[in-house]
Amino acid sequence: MERLQKTTLEKLTRQLASFPWSDAELTELVAPRMGVITPLQDLLDSLERLRHVDLGDTPPADRNPGIRDDR
Repeated sequence: MERLQKTTLEKLTRQLASFPWSDAELTELVAPRMGVITPLQDLLDSLERLRHVDLGDTPPADRNPGIRDDR
């Protein structure tokens, strides 16, 4: 997967119906400086890793020992 670039986000905002994004908002998505969010690229990388997981080896959630049911 290619690394996310600000120019890609700029093209998306022009080509898809969305509300206007400021230059600062787009920059923050690519290289956050406020320390509030994880870079969008990190999220995209995680999704790419998940895309390669064989779900056939994944047990149902109710049998997964890492999942608690607090109901």
